[in-house]
Amino acid sequence: MKPPHSLRALCALAAAASCWMAPATAADAFPQRPVTLIVPFAPGGSVDIAARLISDAWGKALGQSVIVENRAGASGNIGMAAVTRAEPNGYTLAINTMSLAINPALFRNMPFDTERDLRSVGTVGTSQHVLTVSPSLPVNNVKELLAYIRARPANELSFGSAGTGSTFHMAAELFKSVSGTQILHVPYKGGGPAMVDTISGQVQMSFPVLSAAKPQVDGKKLKALGVTGTSRSPLLPDVPTIAESGLPGYAFTTWFVVSAPAGTPQAVVERLNAKLAQALQSPALSERMRREGFDPLISTPAATDAMVKAEMARWAGIVKDAGIQAN
Repeated sequence: MKPPHSLRALCALAAAASCWMAPATAADAFPQRPVTLIVPFAPGGSVDIAARLISDAWGKALGQSVIVENRAGASGNIGMAAVTRAEPNGYTLAINTMSLAINPALFRNMPFDTERDLRSVGTVGTSQHVLTVSPSLPVNNVKELLAYIRARPANELSFGSAGTGSTFHMAAELFKSVSGTQILHVPYKGGGPAMVDTISGQVQMSFPVLSAAKPQVDGKKLKALGVTGTSRSPLLPDVPTIAESGLPGYAFTTWFVVSAPAGTPQAVVERLNAKLAQALQSPALSERMRREGFDPLISTPAATDAMVKAEMARWAGIVKDAGIQAN
């Protein structure tokens, strides 16, 4: 016997409601296994440090482990390409820095499209760099450094970087652009060798990340002329900003973001974002990050996408004007 019309209609409504509710239920249950967070650089760098700082607290907030996995190569492109090929279910993510915005302008043949193949989960934090010079250089602030550079032939002075397209490199290119100076770029295979040669005077200046520069500055092995952000850092409170020290208008801050493959369900992205924000609001994690030279930064997925897009446009102009090409 068929159920009455009203009962059949009620069953149909219930079935429809269950279909609408299914995605929310699935998102609420996410994650049901560990999440992999790919670092597209070698261990020990700023991106790797940021990933390992947040992984434990984020994992606890999610109720599952966040496993950090390094996949280095091609200035971050190898690891990021792997994420774009992963199943878009929230279980494979990446953490990256400004190479996410710089590389599309730097490499002619990118293995993925940043805007098409990735979507942002959220921001993690920011970090400053430090303009450091060799102790033998007879300058003590940015104003004196600029006068020293301008009194010499173009490219007589040089700066070391962690490699073409690295944040070390881009901080210096922005410095050159804002100041209208010409300084020779000497790329190294990492920030450590660049700092060593700045200490010895092989190159005259470099822009290491704050956490790496601090021990050398404290030990008087490098002179710090200015931090790159818009405010002084509590790690080096006596070091002014570059803008304060003689170059108004200069500001450079490295940011760190988490990305997921395009197609990852919105509800899953929002849950990942909410739990990341929860972790970053933890006093214990905030304190640990600040001790390492990071400032926690919380943002929505949409706002992070907008930031990355704006940064891509900004750095495309700088890369083009400076004629920078990937090695």
